[in-house]
Amino acid sequence: MQNTLLKPLLITTGEPAGIGMDIVIDVLAHHSHALSVPLIICADKYAFTERVAQLTRQNVVKKDILANMAVVDDVHTLNLSAPHPICLLHVPCASPVVAGVLNANNASMVQAQLDIAHTLASTHQIRAIITAPLQKSVMIDGGVCLDNGDKFSGHTEYFMSKAGVDKVVMMLANAKMKVALVTTHLPLKDVANAITPYAIYQTVQITHDEMVHKFGITCPKILVCGLNPHAGEDGHLGDEELTVINPVLQTFAKQGMDVSLAMPADTLFTERNLAAADVVIAMYHDQGLAPLKSHGFGDTVNITLGLPYVRTSVDHGTALTLAGTGQASSSSLRRAIDMAMMMSGG
Repeated sequence: MQNTLLKPLLITTGEPAGIGMDIVIDVLAHHSHALSVPLIICADKYAFTERVAQLTRQNVVKKDILANMAVVDDVHTLNLSAPHPICLLHVPCASPVVAGVLNANNASMVQAQLDIAHTLASTHQIRAIITAPLQKSVMIDGGVCLDNGDKFSGHTEYFMSKAGVDKVVMMLANAKMKVALVTTHLPLKDVANAITPYAIYQTVQITHDEMVHKFGITCPKILVCGLNPHAGEDGHLGDEELTVINPVLQTFAKQGMDVSLAMPADTLFTERNLAAADVVIAMYHDQGLAPLKSHGFGDTVNITLGLPYVRTSVDHGTALTLAGTGQASSSSLRRAIDMAMMMSGG
């Protein structure tokens, strides 16, 4: 069996019109010293070569990164037993790629990247998946759906569907904090109904287990946000804390887990609380991610907990206006690579 430390990381470059290829190219051109394991890059080889040329003409890329890459035209011909240090896996686009210009015809190419990544990760042929941003509107307009027919809603839900698990947890992390979410991309008006005892139970259990098994924290300290202002203020500002959230948290606490009861979110994210916490669980997207990104936007990593493999991602979008300009920062991608390395064994 192949040594885990020698297995490659795989990066999906995502939406070809966006900055996915740009930030990968920046890592290869300026930060390749940080890559200590083989790397597979999923991209259309013609679009990738043109983007390299575009950035070279602008004097952003100053070395021939293509000379050090192996180009493979089919996933079935990848040599994963003795992988090349940097391999470009050709995933062809249906239409020509223009930086900054979306084309729904290329949604199937983005989907193909995700399918390749899932297949190789679920069969333990790669060490981890790192995803660059995609454009959800393109995926929807291009007719991409989940296996059950549901409309495409993001990387997290797609990998969950492919892996056949009924719950995953979105967590974002930077140097300041780690924040896991009970609900993700829901309209605010739908959040309260989605905060069920089972949703709380699954989120806390998955977060705890992954902090133990993938982050190596024996007894993680978990702080949990309430849903309502002041965590409901003893039921006067909403009773979800009393009737839904706290009963589940009390069950975990009785089992010996170091988990708080629901705390007011407006004071939970203070220096003193964060210094004592390994991870925070927030009830909804902006409740947790607004304070997190205010302490490290661009240096934050998106992590999917609960998958049978490691998947990390950048914390930003496709930034179409920056594609091909050389102005896109690879900081989040570099942190996503580092996080994937750490979570998959150092």
